Amino acid sequence: MRDIYESLGICREVYEYGEQVLAGLRDRFDAIDATAEYNQAKVLAAMQKNRVSGACLTASTGYGYNDLGRDTLEAVYADCFHTQAALVRPQITCGTHALALALSANLRPGDELLSPVGAPYDTLEEVIGIRPSLGSLAEYGITYRQADLLPGGGFDWEAIRAAITPRTRLVTIQRSKGYATRPSFSVEEIGELIAFCKSVKPDLLCMVDNCYGEFVQRTEPSDVGADMTVGSLIKNPGGGLAAAGGYICGTAECVEACARRLTAPGLGREVGANLGQLPGMYQGFFLAPTVTAGALKGAIFAANIYERLGFACVPNARSPRHDIIQAVTLGSAERMEAFCLGIQAAAPVDSHVTPVPWPMPGYDSDVIMAAGAFVQGSSIELSADGPIRPPYAVYFQGGLTWYHAKTGILMSLQKLYERGLVDLKRNE
Repeated sequence: MRDIYESLGICREVYEYGEQVLAGLRDRFDAIDATAEYNQAKVLAAMQKNRVSGACLTASTGYGYNDLGRDTLEAVYADCFHTQAALVRPQITCGTHALALALSANLRPGDELLSPVGAPYDTLEEVIGIRPSLGSLAEYGITYRQADLLPGGGFDWEAIRAAITPRTRLVTIQRSKGYATRPSFSVEEIGELIAFCKSVKPDLLCMVDNCYGEFVQRTEPSDVGADMTVGSLIKNPGGGLAAAGGYICGTAECVEACARRLTAPGLGREVGANLGQLPGMYQGFFLAPTVTAGALKGAIFAANIYERLGFACVPNARSPRHDIIQAVTLGSAERMEAFCLGIQAAAPVDSHVTPVPWPMPGYDSDVIMAAGAFVQGSSIELSADGPIRPPYAVYFQGGLTWYHAKTGILMSLQKLYERGLVDLKRNE
């Protein structure tokens, strides 16, 4: 085994360091496999209940009227997420698009949007209008306020209560940390937050950005009161096979509003051809529980590797997992670039490419991204990225298999080791 890793460019010292760390992770990996087994059964049951057939995998074009496969896939998602309805479309281009769609469809001029978990993810700043942008919610007279988290990452209940006003219509909750170093939230914590917000104002809508969190636990935010649960198909639920798309699962009223904003009033969910994308969307969703399990193992392996080397990790090496993202605070742009070079070098696609920071649209600082993926930008595939700004944290996620995730982490360590940026004997 050591020889095959050496053929990939991972030296003996790095490989053996990884094996020492891996030896203590068996119990945690067993628990992840148990969750994957549960979620696999849940997906299978939904597909069988909705009588998925060969006819569901055929392509539709044009208007897409009476698209059996599209409508059945949405019923499968609704059953898995235990919601009244779902919108699952390749025309939803990314997670940010899905979130913007859900917000704009369910907010009206004069309404206020509240984030009770601090600042939103970078790309939502322009959607909301925190950073002025053409077509933002702010341009339509929708205001925004937020309640920051407490220093330890907990909810500031009194600040949230004070932020909810008669104009507050929708609460947006970001499950994952994004480009922050706060903890991600468990489904149980999200449920507690939703219950609190609705106790203050019962007619509030609660939307959860579920990106990177699907199938990490046995329940989803829709099981604990979310009116809309939103995500991207090139993350967990696409299983690495969906070529594009996003989903919104929620109440029938909210989902219909989203469908009419995606297409047109009066058309809603009735139109939207699948354009031959359904086989990957179905099969990817079927594989998603086991693919997510592999990514989780990679995240835990990364935390245990890098924390042992003295780098702060969120979550830390021992914390429960609520999403697949692992933040590693490397402390310098040089280390970030070396880490991302290693992830890229471990990729099956474009392994020869050198990642460099660039002004990526939607972000307020240069971002470095490593992702040699079969689907462009797919972050359920092995990838790492981060903004080039203090504290110089890199965000690692994905790996279609645990073994590939392991290789990527070892290769990231290899590049740091070659440059003298880590000391493998630190804890000896």
